[in-house]
Amino acid sequence: MSMQLSQNELQDQPPPHAAAQGVDDLDQENAAMDPVGMMLVRSFRDADQPGRVTLSLPAGVESGATPFPAPHLLRMIERTFIDLPESDAIELAPGLLERTLHSDHDLALVSVSAAGKTVSFERKAFFQSAAPWLHCRPSSCMPLTSVTEMGKIRHPQRPPEPRGLVYERYDPVIDMTISFRAIDPARDLETFYSWMNDGRVAFFWELAQSEEELAAYLETLRKDPHAFGLIGSFDGDPFGYFEVYWAKEDRLGSYYDADDYDRGWHGLVGNRRHLGHAKTLAWLRALTHYLFIDDLRSRKVVGEPRASHTKLLRYADDVAYYKVKEFDFPHKRSALMQCDRETFFETVRL
Repeated sequence: MSMQLSQNELQDQPPPHAAAQGVDDLDQENAAMDPVGMMLVRSFRDADQPGRVTLSLPAGVESGATPFPAPHLLRMIERTFIDLPESDAIELAPGLLERTLHSDHDLALVSVSAAGKTVSFERKAFFQSAAPWLHCRPSSCMPLTSVTEMGKIRHPQRPPEPRGLVYERYDPVIDMTISFRAIDPARDLETFYSWMNDGRVAFFWELAQSEEELAAYLETLRKDPHAFGLIGSFDGDPFGYFEVYWAKEDRLGSYYDADDYDRGWHGLVGNRRHLGHAKTLAWLRALTHYLFIDDLRSRKVVGEPRASHTKLLRYADDVAYYKVKEFDFPHKRSALMQCDRETFFETVRL
């Protein structure tokens, strides 16, 4: 089976989904050429290895022809993984990589291994790349220096909190783009106040306060180097608030053997239009993905929801979280939930 995709189909688009096809549709021809004459790339299923797919140049196209920009190659790889969810690797046929314009930054973040005369992208490695989805400076760029806060925990110095958009990716399961951006009190305080004063949210967050008090809360958070707030959106429509943190110096860090780069999160869905099973799994996948690609040194993502929060806990298996134990904070009984990097990228289809 084959599918031809043009540079024009990928130019200046979000992660492509409108033209995404199922496996049974791969024999349909979508041949086209963009206005500047970029040649097509065709993907082929390998009948001998059904889990592997090959991307190659069309017959007769020379490797020295017009270069193919690396960002579009990465989109092509992502699209192929979306179209073929059972595939575990994509090979680049001879000539394609040589024809790709790339810098060390463009492709070095993607795990590439030589396999004869081809180059392979393993699914579980490709989705650990920050390049296609992370929109801020990765935390892993922070030099390794340690600090001790208030004479207590010694931990790596943390990077400044991000500004603006930090993550964006199309989710094929819900056919929507999910994104996270840093919360901006000047822009988001009214929405933040509305959500925190919703009884459904207030039961868990206990922050049903005035706008002035919540503004002070966000200002305190802004000064805290171990945590920051995010607004999550589906197709640009804000749906929830999330606080992500470095677990070692968090209150949770003293309740388990925390590594230096463990990440954790708290979250709420305030926009009732975006409640439901499918969207909950979508933001759980995306938030966990963001935390893992933000710093490749992070081996675990953790959480401490109420042990009685069965609605949230029932989603754990589908996104590779598991319960380590139950324990008591001064104000609640919690479940220590953990997601391991290797398991997440091996078992969760993004």
